This record gives sequence, structure tokens and C-alpha cells, in this order.
Amino acid sequence: MPAAVLSDRLKSLLDRPVFIVLGTIQPDGSPQLSPVWVKRDGDHLLVSTTVDRRKKKNLDRDPRVSVVVQDPDSPYEYAEIRGAAELSAEGARELIDELSLKYTGKKYAEFNPASVQDAERVVVRIVPRKVAGVL
Repeated sequence: MPAAVLSDRLKSLLDRPVFIVLGTIQPDGSPQLSPVWVKRDGDHLLVSTTVDRRKKKNLDRDPRVSVVVQDPDSPYEYAEIRGAAELSAEGARELIDELSLKYTGKKYAEFNPASVQDAERVVVRIVPRKVAGVL
């Protein structure tokens, strides 16, 4: 299935410090949802997580994802982005710092000093296959 293209309006929203909700699939088939920070790379979405988190384990087993983004200024306008995730350790430390600066104005270790105890970080690259909704 070819990659979906994000609308200019959706791209503009994703470039703001807006939280998205990332849905992955549990081993029993039930959904698992996580509110996360996001960075846009063209039409792809980048999320940071650690190797010991449930979402990473779910993605190792099944890369299918669904993301919901809602405009906080217009809450009846949203987009659901369905696609597949690709995981990589490359650039993971840089991404969490970039995301933390976007959302908090601080590098991640300054925002969350306890993060020195975190497991290894990975980049979750979401390749959209379908976009639904109003944005």
C-alpha cells in the first residue's frame, strides 16, 4: 500500500507542540494507547520511546499503528493516521532532546532528571497509509 500524504493543515498542526495518541496492538489483540510527543519528518511522524516500554514491545511484534491528533483550538477537528512503524536506535538521543525542547523548552535530561535511569531509546517512525478525519 502506498504511503498517504498529510494535508498542509495537518502538517502545520503536527509542527506545533500538540500531543498525539499512539495506538498499538497488545499480544491479546486489544488496543494500547499512549499520549506522546511527536515530530513530523515530511509525511512521516517520529516518536521517541524506550526499549522496555509496552508500545515498543507491541511494535516489535506488530508494526501496525493508529494515531489520533486533535486540534486543541478546534476540538471537533481531528485526524486519524493509520500506518506502520519502523524502529531504529539511530538518532534516538537527539530526537528526545528535540522533542523536549519543542514541548518544554528544555533538553530532556533537564526536564526529566530521572531519565538518566531510562532504558535505551529508540525512534518510532510512523509511515502513514491512510488519513481519516477533518484535518
